[in-house]
Amino acid sequence: MTDKAIKGVLFDLDGVLIDTEGTYTQFWEAVDRRFPTGVEGFAQVIKGSNLHNILHTYFPTEELRAQVTEMLNDFQRDMRYDYFPGAIELLEELKGNNVACGIVTSSDRSKMAALYAQHPDFASHFAAIVTGEMVSEPKPSPECFLLGAELLGIDIKDCVVVEDSINGLKAGMASGARVIGVATTCSSEAIDPYCHLVLNDISYLSTKTILNEANKLTRQW
Repeated sequence: MTDKAIKGVLFDLDGVLIDTEGTYTQFWEAVDRRFPTGVEGFAQVIKGSNLHNILHTYFPTEELRAQVTEMLNDFQRDMRYDYFPGAIELLEELKGNNVACGIVTSSDRSKMAALYAQHPDFASHFAAIVTGEMVSEPKPSPECFLLGAELLGIDIKDCVVVEDSINGLKAGMASGARVIGVATTCSSEAIDPYCHLVLNDISYLSTKTILNEANKLTRQW
């Protein structure tokens, strides 16, 4: 990669800024018990996939898809969307340093509406928000991150992607961005091959790291 200034950061949502991945794992494990998919580690396999892809890949009938969707909507309506420590401070620092921030999530609009209801100022931190319905191919396709960079008006090579799932990390690497993995959902050892830099969680990420050290992120995948 060339030595360029970082102009944008594209954040995944769950497991990066919002501490919900463990809760979602429990939900999808419960779904798999009620409607067995036959997929070993189903809740982990689907991380990074959007709802449409999950439903049409693992639940073969409209009746099943409707039941799972209803379960998910009820679950998301009642769940807590708590920020990871340091998340808001990082977003504010980046904004103060003229670094554009975007969200690139596989979440759908109904989930985002529940998030906004708990955090009315959430969207104000971002110049672009990409949700699962806005792309035709889910992660690990890079489509979502390429769209995020386009909406920011920034070349993807001038962006850092921050992700936690292996599918998301693969998507970030395939996009051409510099990729930071946070070990909140998978272990550091599991995500290390799929990113340039591994951190324990978002509290270890600083504006200084993004602006001054991101040019060192050169591992090819």
